Amino acid sequence: MSAFDPTNGLFAAQFVRPDELAPVDMHKLSPVLRALVVIDGTVTKFLEAYNMEPITVETLGQAVQTLEVGQEWLEVQAGQEVLARHVTLMGGQSGTLYAYAISLTNPAAIPGDIRAAMEIQGGSVGRILLSSRIEQRREVLWYGRESADGLPDSIRTKYDGDLLSRAYRIIVGGRPVIMIIEKFPLRDAGEPEHHKE
Repeated sequence: MSAFDPTNGLFAAQFVRPDELAPVDMHKLSPVLRALVVIDGTVTKFLEAYNMEPITVETLGQAVQTLEVGQEWLEVQAGQEVLARHVTLMGGQSGTLYAYAISLTNPAAIPGDIRAAMEIQGGSVGRILLSSRIEQRREVLWYGRESADGLPDSIRTKYDGDLLSRAYRIIVGGRPVIMIIEKFPLRDAGEPEHHKE
């Protein structure tokens, strides 16, 4: 009998995951990291419940960018504008880095009040969408293991080991409006961060 794999049939684009992502053996991940790979709810709230501390969303950068190459999973062509955001999810009490996330939003496809909340409030995309009560669904695309080499220096000072990376998109009214790539330190997300000296 073959080993059970909870990701079977779940990821829509695992076959085209980026080349820099190595395969992941789900059986070697901690239970919390396995859950983070497949979760389709609000990651921030899950991390708060698991770690029993508030999660602070820190925006590292947010800007409107013109795409040089089209993004098929967001259904945006080259030359169109997207709102790019880079955030960290940090333990509000422990200072632990739980995740680094990059999101691309198609401003033309998202309702204006949600777009304004993202631009003004910052904060977690999941929380903003949850508070808006808009009907939505998430489609997980791919996952894999990657090194910290390509991360911003501000992240690498907090953690410089390998990461578990996954991508998904949020679909509203039948259209993909946001694509999110989340990167989780490949350690048990419930253990305190071992900061570099």
